[in-house]
Amino acid sequence: MITLRDRASQALRFDDLEGRFDAWLIGIALVLAGLGVVMVASSSMPYAMSNGVGPFYYLNRHLVFLALGGVLALTVMRTEIKRIEQHSQIILLLCFAMLLAVLVPGIGKSVNGARRWINLGISNFQVVEAVKLMLIVWLASYLVRFRDEIGNSWKALFKPLIVAGALVGLLLLQPDFGSASLILAITGGMVWLGGARIRNLALPTLAGLAAMSFIVMLEPYRVKRLASFSNPWADAQDSGYQLVQALIAIGRGDLTGVGLGGSILKLDYLPEAHTDFIFSVTAEELGFVGVCCIIGLFALFTWRALRLGLRCIEMRRHFSGYCAFGIGLWISLQAFVSMGVNLGILPTKGLTLPLVSSGGSSVLMTCVAMGLLLRVSYELDRAERQKAKLRAQAPASDAVSDEELYETAPRGAAAAARLGPTTTMPATRGNRARIEPRLGAQR
Repeated sequence: MITLRDRASQALRFDDLEGRFDAWLIGIALVLAGLGVVMVASSSMPYAMSNGVGPFYYLNRHLVFLALGGVLALTVMRTEIKRIEQHSQIILLLCFAMLLAVLVPGIGKSVNGARRWINLGISNFQVVEAVKLMLIVWLASYLVRFRDEIGNSWKALFKPLIVAGALVGLLLLQPDFGSASLILAITGGMVWLGGARIRNLALPTLAGLAAMSFIVMLEPYRVKRLASFSNPWADAQDSGYQLVQALIAIGRGDLTGVGLGGSILKLDYLPEAHTDFIFSVTAEELGFVGVCCIIGLFALFTWRALRLGLRCIEMRRHFSGYCAFGIGLWISLQAFVSMGVNLGILPTKGLTLPLVSSGGSSVLMTCVAMGLLLRVSYELDRAERQKAKLRAQAPASDAVSDEELYETAPRGAAAAARLGPTTTMPATRGNRARIEPRLGAQR
């Protein structure tokens, strides 16, 4: 007969189990990065030659940042999630410090009238790219601490919204309206997934939309941009020029494209062809088939990230789950906006296509986000395997209560063993008992 002490001794070995990184996420990231290298090479050569810096200048630059991003991603993949959670308050302070540093003369750098970069000497760094990820980490930590209150307490609900509003205010001073809108959307989505009720979010959402609309009306260039978005052909040589050229490029692509490297619109017709409008060049060269592949990759990534978050919630790994939700929302929303701008269904925002567009700051921080998401998948897989082994070694004839096992076995393995297939948590929306999302046993 197996005693409780024997089971505890067996459980001690479970903490040595290694997890596995999500192969789907790794594959999606590698395919998008590979596609980005090809398209940056294709779209940037004419622009580089016209600037007299050599045809491979932007490609080499992109490869360097991609390599640095890979190193950072590997570093994050080897960092315990609990260590990241412990420093969430410091991470939030860094968000404000970095956004304020941009406005300091000598530290912040202005390009085309916008102060969005910090001068690092060898390169410029756009701080908002780091702020997006750091805000997600802080929000995840906050939702863990207040997940039982955020559905009923206005104070608990408004704190993350006020923090996001303060960050947005600093972004608008740069100005960076596109990133400000994206941060508000990420915050709203994470707060709702964390337990806030939609009816409570309705008032802040309406107030935010009204405030952002008023801010748009204060700047004539934003009003002009909206007018050109509604009818770009009315001023095709000025305010509507970018969108008109993007639509022409997409139209030329037809079903299978004009062939890799065969784009005409990248030859000094389409501005920012290797950054903001790389999707249009891709559509021209790879056609409707290529466009569908890119959309499918981002859709698959979004599904995988959200599914990973749900599995974490099932295992009561709430911080990891909310991080997965936040990264999934960020990458999917930014990809949607970037592609929407190229397709003419959204006004120009100046957001890059994650892992595909050229842009050192964006590439670096997207790689870090992927590394964090893969670390979440690693620790979740390890916890699931620990739970499965503990369950397998507890026959019905020698059944021991979960509470007894929890007191004796190591904390990580015993906590995993306590979980059943469905976990019921305290109420977070009203007084109703909340049942966490359940995906079943399939992987």
